Amino acid sequence: MTQGVGDALVAGRAEAPPEFDGSVAAASRQIVGRSPFYLAFSRLRRDRAAIISFWVIVAIVLIAIIAPVFATITGHGVNHQYRGVEALSPAGQPHAPSSKFWFGTDDQGRDILVRVAYGARISLIIGIGATAITIIVGVLVGLIAGYFGGIVDTIIARIVDVVLSIPYLLFAIALVSVLGHINLWVVMIVIAAFGWASVGRIIRGQVLSIREREYIEAARSLGAGDWRIIFHDILPNVIAPAIVFSTLLLPVSIVAEAALSFLGVGVQPPTADWGQMISASQQYIDSGVAWWYLFFPGIALVITTLAFNILGDGVRDAFDPRSDRLFAK
Repeated sequence: MTQGVGDALVAGRAEAPPEFDGSVAAASRQIVGRSPFYLAFSRLRRDRAAIISFWVIVAIVLIAIIAPVFATITGHGVNHQYRGVEALSPAGQPHAPSSKFWFGTDDQGRDILVRVAYGARISLIIGIGATAITIIVGVLVGLIAGYFGGIVDTIIARIVDVVLSIPYLLFAIALVSVLGHINLWVVMIVIAAFGWASVGRIIRGQVLSIREREYIEAARSLGAGDWRIIFHDILPNVIAPAIVFSTLLLPVSIVAEAALSFLGVGVQPPTADWGQMISASQQYIDSGVAWWYLFFPGIALVITTLAFNILGDGVRDAFDPRSDRLFAK
């Protein structure tokens, strides 16, 4: 092969031998640039548990979207209180699952199937909304504290310490006692108000490392301003950790919303909510009746949070090239 290449060069021919062209072309096709997000997605696709959890989440989202379809199919309104032996027992207790009420009824004669479907809407709306607020505020605070440092970093660090020291459940109870009534937005803000601090602290640590890189110094030497460096050079490098945090925080937000509603300081009746339904079922579980009243909203909450947690673990491992969990399967 070497002699063939030499003969071609001596003869003054521009083209290389066919086998030489093929090897170079094959090598060039193998060298393809891939972004970190592409590599993370490739790793995530090999995580069977994360993929199954993803499709479970898609199914839950579809159930939340088409919740009115369940009301149409069953012919039962989400807040309509039905009477009669098919809705309530002769003693006025919830009725067991039947051909008319597939998941049974609650203590008000309402269809639990329809209310569980509508409850998925509340959990997802508040969970996604609170997580989005938490990530946005936490990332901004972490960027500012980590980049500027000094007195700015010290002040923000003390604020973070104060926020992390306040129990959010007690704060929520106090807030409800002051306001008298809270809506979805207030619940989102209450949850996010105590979640951004941990995100900001982690992002700050990332920024402290990034700001010392050579390309940041190069940007300063070219006259780039602080805010341009923050949003143009540093922010893209903390998006991946922010995505990981969001997948892990979302189930926490859903559980926090259910806990607030369970304690009576979350979404107020008659809005369908899993936490409310679990709370209202306690008196019947204690007496050994109406197991379905607790089971169906409880299992919906468990499946939703478990699916998000497994997907969050998969996303975290996918963005960590040092993780060998995906390759051990």
